[in-house]
This record gives sequence, C-alpha cells and structure tokens, in this order.
Amino acid sequence: MRKRPRRNHGAAFKAKMALEAIKGDQTLVELSERFQVHPNQIAEWKKVLLEKASEVFDKGKSSGKEPDVKALHAKIGQLAMENDFLSVALGRIGEPGAKK
Repeated sequence: MRKRPRRNHGAAFKAKMALEAIKGDQTLVELSERFQVHPNQIAEWKKVLLEKASEVFDKGKSSGKEPDVKALHAKIGQLAMENDFLSVALGRIGEPGAKK
C-alpha cells in the first residue's frame, strides 16, 4: 500500500469541512470519503470551530493580544543603554592598565 503525500489544507477548506460536519447532513465517514480526509481530522476541525466561533463576533473588542508600544519602546531604550554600558566596560578590559 502506497502512502499518500502529506497535504496542507487552507483555512477556507477547513472551515467548509467543519461546517459540513456541524450541519450533520452527512456522517464524518461520508465526508471523509467525499473529500479524502481522515474522519478524526474533520472532527478536530469541527471541535476547533465550535471552540473559537465566539471570537468571530469579538471584532470590536480588544483581544489583549496587541503589544503595548510604549512598554516595548521603553524596553528597547533600556537594552540600548545596557549595550552601550557593556561595550564601554568591555573596551576597558582590553586596556593595558585594566585589572584581570
């Protein structure tokens, strides 16, 4: 028996399959035969769709996933100062009068 090469399905295909599974017009086995996808995979896509369906309607609300720009700029400034300090300190180590 020959192995079928791995396929990567797009988001649209996954959503279509999950919606077909939710409709219940066909069983998972029938869908898997029709679209050549394993029934467990269809069940997983259905599960993900049901878990994350509420996020579709949360467009207006802040999801909290956006980074705080001010905090990131502050961190960049702090790291730049530390780099400058360490480059000066490392430069002193190479001087002849430096302690070892």
